[in-house]
Amino acid sequence: MELSYHDFRGFVEQAKKVSDWRLIEGADWDTEIGALVESTAELVPQPPMLIFDRIKGYPRGFRAISLPYAAYKRVAVALGLPVDKSKLELVRLAARKIRSAQPIPPKVVDDSPLLENVMKGNDVDLLKFPALRFHENDGGRYFGPGGGLINADPETGYVNTGTYRMQLHDRNHLGLWMSPGQNGRQICMKYWQQGKSCPVAATYGQHPLVFMPSYTKFPYGHSEMEVSGGLIGRPLEVLKGPITGLPIPASSEIAIEGEVPPPSEEARDEGPFGEWPGYYSGGTIGTGERQPVIRVKAVYYRNDPILEDEAPLWPGAVKLDLHISAGVLWDQLESAGIQDIVGVYNHTSYLSVVAIKQRYSGHAKQAGLAALSCSAGARNGRYVVVVDEDIDPTNVKEVLWAMMTRVDPKTNIDIVDGCWSTPLDPRMPPDKRDSRDHTNSRAVFYAVRPFEWLEKFPKVSRSSRELREKTIAKYKDVIPFPKF
Repeated sequence: MELSYHDFRGFVEQAKKVSDWRLIEGADWDTEIGALVESTAELVPQPPMLIFDRIKGYPRGFRAISLPYAAYKRVAVALGLPVDKSKLELVRLAARKIRSAQPIPPKVVDDSPLLENVMKGNDVDLLKFPALRFHENDGGRYFGPGGGLINADPETGYVNTGTYRMQLHDRNHLGLWMSPGQNGRQICMKYWQQGKSCPVAATYGQHPLVFMPSYTKFPYGHSEMEVSGGLIGRPLEVLKGPITGLPIPASSEIAIEGEVPPPSEEARDEGPFGEWPGYYSGGTIGTGERQPVIRVKAVYYRNDPILEDEAPLWPGAVKLDLHISAGVLWDQLESAGIQDIVGVYNHTSYLSVVAIKQRYSGHAKQAGLAALSCSAGARNGRYVVVVDEDIDPTNVKEVLWAMMTRVDPKTNIDIVDGCWSTPLDPRMPPDKRDSRDHTNSRAVFYAVRPFEWLEKFPKVSRSSRELREKTIAKYKDVIPFPKF
């Protein structure tokens, strides 16, 4: 299925056709938009996409868009998948698309709407854009997440794109926080170790298939831009940055070029910023360390530019309803030789669920431990739950039911220590944080019927999935079932 759009604003127009959306004018960039987004994502099933215009203090046309991927049908549009499939079917289709897509190198072009407006040198003014202060106690306004940082390995030329938060310090400086071990930080450190500034570009309001690979964990050296080309089905068109020489996706709404000097040369306080665990962590807070900055040398933007709001919310507010990392993990598990996987889903970074059709004793343990080791599930996690094929891994109620009724705490939970974590983990002890031992433990729940006495396990009393679906379809005009 071909994509029905060519850039972020084209995606927005297509997304309007398949799900709910709202235009909101006059909202305040200072926490009001953030609070409205959080409340919508927390309280409204399949929340509408929110389009903010005439933001307080800014003219019409300088827009921000929130929750573009908070409903799975919009994610289906983004991936070029049919919107009439279930969430789990779409995870499977996404996995197949990712697996079958062959990397395609980007194509350099000479022109793009991104060049409709250019600011360079002393004319650079990032305050022109309605960057948001998302959370009530954030230390400032932020451009990212919602954007991609681009830099290149000085030794191999490998170009990495990663999603990092970028604080608006002033008209030509952005703060940058990158967790240890992230590829973008590794590249910066190669420059810093030579006493050099790292050339960078960053884009905002990205093509969805540029944004999605940028926040998915791929092995070092695996080009996200080539992945984007494979997913789109043709080379990703890029501009060659006039200042850095870096490839800049031509479909972006806004882009910058600049450099990140060694922190010993220039650094600033960064944050606090509410992160995806639902707490303030990372940056200067708790460490006292100043963080790197981007010296912005040029800004490029389209007429009526769009900032994409992907600021993290606490895990009870869903901002991404179908994460392609689940599809990547599904593919990696099958590549590792795990048989009969019938579903994989990530309920935030903390909880991954793998559904299997048990074939042999030890099958569940093999799947659970493999999920900890694959690159798509190795970082930042807390829990892996392995369930039987009758459990929908996308349905947290069904997953909890399996955990309550099929887990014997003494024999069906494994604790694995020394796993790759992040300073953003609010449960990381201060001594480990201070020593930069950014590891944690994981729990693997084997919420499956014991294979050794599978046939003797009590049969479930729920209606079959087929009967439920048939009945819901018959009475959907009588009972207000959610339109999922």
